[in-house]
Amino acid sequence: MRLTILGGGGFRVPLVHQAVLDARDRVPVTEVVLHDDDPARLDVMATVLSRLGSDRVDGPAVRATADLDDAVAGADVIFSAIRVGGTAGRTRDERVALAEGVLGQETVGPGGLAYALRTVPVVDRIADRISQLAPSAWTISFTNPASIVTEAMQARLGDRVVGICDTPISLVRRALRVVGRDARAFDAGEVEVDYAGLNHLGWLQGLRSGGEDLLPDLLADDSTLAGLEEARLMGTDWVRTLGALPNEYVYYYDFTREALAALAASEQTRGEYLQAQQGGFYARAAAEPGRVLELWREALAEREATYMATERESARAGERAEEDLGGGYHEVAVDLMAALLGGEEHRMILDVANHGSDGRPLVDGLPPDAVVEVPVLADGRGIHPLTPRRPLTPAMLARVQAVKASERLVIEAARTADAQTAWQAFAFHPLVDSAAVARRLVHRYLAERRP
Repeated sequence: MRLTILGGGGFRVPLVHQAVLDARDRVPVTEVVLHDDDPARLDVMATVLSRLGSDRVDGPAVRATADLDDAVAGADVIFSAIRVGGTAGRTRDERVALAEGVLGQETVGPGGLAYALRTVPVVDRIADRISQLAPSAWTISFTNPASIVTEAMQARLGDRVVGICDTPISLVRRALRVVGRDARAFDAGEVEVDYAGLNHLGWLQGLRSGGEDLLPDLLADDSTLAGLEEARLMGTDWVRTLGALPNEYVYYYDFTREALAALAASEQTRGEYLQAQQGGFYARAAAEPGRVLELWREALAEREATYMATERESARAGERAEEDLGGGYHEVAVDLMAALLGGEEHRMILDVANHGSDGRPLVDGLPPDAVVEVPVLADGRGIHPLTPRRPLTPAMLARVQAVKASERLVIEAARTADAQTAWQAFAFHPLVDSAAVARRLVHRYLAERRP
């Protein structure tokens, strides 16, 4: 079985490879193909993967290629984890927004829309080549902004492409852990969850076991609630007021001023931090190939520990708990592969089109081809969305509808290169509070895309 990783020179690729190695009895991958347009990064990651698998006689063969068609042709599973524009592009996205007094963040708000303007034309081309060269392959997209990218790729690949993020399933597992249940009880089908929204904008509204909803008692108990990173970030009183557990990225919507102030006061944006940290890693790895695996592990530990550090410091949420540092999208991806190709059954939360098996919407008030984030059952027959029992509250739905409208406009703008449509996409987003600001953002972002 061939696994192709697009963005194969990316820093987190070894996590995927290690997860595949650890699941050899469940996912019999025989070849891993790395594709990237940066040959230096690609060489480094190929070396890291060779070190990871050096003690495994049954590990898959690894090869690297800069040719997209070569990478895609004949693949059984394609992981898409590209970053168009690299960390330099992310840094520009963040700084342009902050200079206009609006949120500068990779996936949320104007930074995410700018990222999409660059990325949609590229993933459109990738989806076209997949449809021609590997039409039966499953494409699992990690590429941000996930809702936008998955929806764009579905135009060509339909339900054979799915978006994946570890944030919602991590929230569910943390919630189960603090109420004394097995963190993987949802995965195994022992509990049901009501989770719905968009990528980086969703809420857990129910956690049922044996007909009993465990969430009300969790929300009512201060000490239990304080065990959740999301509650420490946004405050137990606010989370209790919501009557639901928010995805951690909801912080940017509910505490916009605080988030903006913290980011503006920081000496570095997250993009600048990663650009320096990862740039240093790749330079050292190229200079010291014998230590490449050690260097990568050191850089990974630092990266994970500093995730959302500015936001946690501003909210006085404390350091990330040790139990929150494990897991990740790579483990979810391997579970998904084991279900689709190995006959296992797994329940997870994925980005899929907004229609269930009966054709009814999973999230009322959104078009059927809009990509939403909901629980699914994955097995050898495919991915089966599970309709949440509880609809989003009117306030939650209003925010989701506004963001989805903006996302769909930015897909159109990216495909047509139409500045007026891009202006609407930015102006209608809840985190851009002025059409005049939106126009200046579009002008600057589009200007920086030109040669």
